[in-house]
This record gives sequence, C-alpha cells and structure tokens, in this order.
Amino acid sequence: MFGFIVNRESGNGYGKKVWSQVESTVIKRNIEYVVRFTERPMHAKEIVAELLEKDVETVIVIGGDGTIHEVVNGLVYKNVSLGIIPAGSGNDFARCLGVPLAYEKALERIFENRPQQVDLLNLGERYSLTVAGIGFDGQVAKNVNEALYKKYLNFFRLGSLSYAISVLDTLRTYKPTNMQITVDGKKLDFADVWLAAAANTTTYGGGIKISPHSSHTDGKLDICVVHGLRRGKLIRLLPKAFKGKHISAKEVTLLKGEDIYISSDPPVLVQSDGEQVKQTPLHITVEKRALTLV
Repeated sequence: MFGFIVNRESGNGYGKKVWSQVESTVIKRNIEYVVRFTERPMHAKEIVAELLEKDVETVIVIGGDGTIHEVVNGLVYKNVSLGIIPAGSGNDFARCLGVPLAYEKALERIFENRPQQVDLLNLGERYSLTVAGIGFDGQVAKNVNEALYKKYLNFFRLGSLSYAISVLDTLRTYKPTNMQITVDGKKLDFADVWLAAAANTTTYGGGIKISPHSSHTDGKLDICVVHGLRRGKLIRLLPKAFKGKHISAKEVTLLKGEDIYISSDPPVLVQSDGEQVKQTPLHITVEKRALTLV
C-alpha cells in the first residue's frame, strides 16, 4: 500500500495540482493508498509515524525539499521505502537522485519499484540527504526562506531563481570567517572561509554542483571549502559552480571522510537540505545505507 504525504502549498500551490493528477492515476490503476496533507512545519514527520502504523510499504512525498527533509527524518532505518514526486521550488532532492521533475515520470519510476539504499548525513539533531552548508550558504538559506520574492517566483514556476537572488543579496554584507575542520581525526585550519559544504550528493541551491564527485552510496562525505579569496573573485567563481568547474580554483580545497567536526570564530549558520539547522560548532557523521529509495 502507498502512503502519500502531500504539501498542497509547495511551489505556491503546485503540490495541490500535482496531487490531483497523481490521485487520478492511482485510482485508475486500482492501487490501494492513503493520503495525508501537511498543515504546519514538521507535520510531515508526524504523518510518517502515523503511516508506519498502517503498514504502508512506500511513503511518497509530493512537495518540496523541506517536506522531503522532514519525511527522511521519519524514515531513517525503517523498513519502508521513500518515493519522491517533486513539487517545490528548488527540487534539489530530485536533481541529486535522478528523479524526473515531471510528475508523470516520477510516479512511473515509483511504480517500477527499484529500491536503492542510500547514505545520510547525521547532524546530531537531525538527518539530511543532500548537503550541509556552513557559512555563506547557511546565511543564504536563511535569507531565501524569509524572502518575499520567493512566493512570487514560485507563482511563475521560477522558484529556483530564489537561491540565486539570495546569493547576490547576501554577498553584499557577508564576511568570511576562520574555521577549523577535523576530518576523521585530522585537524586543518582555514583562514577567511566563505563556505564549507559537507556533501552526500552533488548539488544544492537549485542546481549548484557544489561537489561534482559526491555519491550518496559510497559511505563517504565530500567536503568543499572555499577560502582565502576576495569578494570580487568569489563573484566570478560562483557561476562556475553550476557546472562543478569551481573545484579547479586554488582557493577551493576538497576533503573526504566519514566523521567531520567544524568550528568557526565567530559562529556561522548551518543549512542542510535547504533548511536552517543551527550554528557552528557542528559534528557530522555519515549514516551508511540508512534510507531506502524507489
């Protein structure tokens, strides 16, 4: 049995439209299902617990990255698979996992039922699937989630531009900091760090390929540290990140490991899966094969 979790407000109401079409298809195929609609922040995680009691075999999310993030946290190490039908603004989960953005193709992928076990990031208070961004992009995530223009861009199905606009806005005032990053017991000091990204997948921020060689099935996390460059050069470097070409710059350091500790002076914001999490210091570990995706 399928258990649907639908955020009708995602994508400025696009989630509601997608559910209408998906429900029609499921009924035509005579598939048994239950559906629950999110009504408030963190409601999706509560719904997961309810669906698990109903013995659903697959939980399917229709929504954006925030809703999916909540569901992921409810399904860690559970014997229930996760299906994704993207209906948000950035849809980074879908991009990273190869899920089609068109709901028809995404639903067909779920019907094919080819389960895959994937790794997660353990941030202490919560789990995430994509990237934990520390510093500049933590501030960007905060700004974009509070911005009025996000709603208007979502209305015109241009939600992915929200992140780009917030990047430019944040660049005006953000100041780099010094960070100490410990990877599997090895301590490294970095001066003038703009951002550090601990990546389980390749992209975030609506398609920025921050860690082009990351894999969500290799049991490792890739760390991308951008440091020691002036604001003007950062502005010139950022467009290259959409194709993963930024990693050739001498001011970009790449690390890899399973256990990561990051501290900074002063503390900076942390985002993961597009959601603001906390401030540094931050301890991240990889949870291997912790979630089943279809």
